[in-house]
Amino acid sequence: MSKQPKVTGRDMRGVMAYPPTPALPGAERVDAANTVDLAETERMIRAFIGDGVDAIALNGTLGEMATLTLDEWQAYAGCVAETVRAVNPDFPVFIGATTLNTRDTVSRMRFLADLGVTGTLLGRPMWGEMVAPVMERFYRDVAEAVPELAIVVYDNTAAFRGIIPRRVYRTLVELPQVVAVKYAGGASVGFRYHNDMAHTGTRFPLMPIETDWFPAWEMYGEELVGMAWSSTTAMGPGPVLELRDALRQGRFDDARWLTERLRWAHEPFLVGQDFTEFAKYNVPLEKIRVNGAGYLDVGKSRVPYTEDLVPAEHVTTTEEHVARYKQIGAEIEKRFGVRQSTGR
Repeated sequence: MSKQPKVTGRDMRGVMAYPPTPALPGAERVDAANTVDLAETERMIRAFIGDGVDAIALNGTLGEMATLTLDEWQAYAGCVAETVRAVNPDFPVFIGATTLNTRDTVSRMRFLADLGVTGTLLGRPMWGEMVAPVMERFYRDVAEAVPELAIVVYDNTAAFRGIIPRRVYRTLVELPQVVAVKYAGGASVGFRYHNDMAHTGTRFPLMPIETDWFPAWEMYGEELVGMAWSSTTAMGPGPVLELRDALRQGRFDDARWLTERLRWAHEPFLVGQDFTEFAKYNVPLEKIRVNGAGYLDVGKSRVPYTEDLVPAEHVTTTEEHVARYKQIGAEIEKRFGVRQSTGR
């Protein structure tokens, strides 16, 4: 393959933000069309880059890949690419291209390559569960079809019906297109993570969620876990970026305190209480918490995953989570003397 991605796994350091797709009023309707709020999309990308996140990944589960039409996805990707070019052409952005089959995924990846973006956030077809040999062939096929596009492998045990088998990691390290893995939450410092990392080493990071970053960093160091993923950054990236800086500067007492405060803020949120239940309502709950925090205006979630069908108790605990996140933002400002971005 003569073409190569713009980045390698060794380049992936810092915080990768995972925001929802901004929606215009009425996006929750069945007859809605052209629902993406492109003005807010541009503002969102500029805000993230200006506030200091290190990369952005779009159109995963919480990024609403499943509920965008092809026209909407193309318009969104085009707006993101144009904004990044205007602000910082070298900024790493990864736009989702997960579909139900290899050919549609390759078509979307070629569209992204033509836009000039860094890469794609890529899950795998999930209508039929993929066994290891099928998974290996899938990632080889898409990497060889669009070799200039970097790939952040998206691991989601609920959406993709299982984990990435260990033998698949041996294949992924052979593909220069694979530059990171968004590792499934909750397993970041366990035996599975440890054994998977034995295959990946320093080739690319197995990114933990931000609340698991400090224990993973403490155990394995920056060379192995130099980047974390964070959908929480869409509520305002300040606390997560402060954790990043503490880790980089070796301020481990501060990193421990920040991790404890982030975990405290997340305690009421359903994701940590009952992940199986959370997976049923994750998209609308994400919209509720992000809009409530006020950093972004991402509108309503699209059909069929709409907010009106979320049980009231889940809304209440999400609102408590938002209140706690705002509180720790104020605590961080007081402790470190840094002003948290207010976003919109």
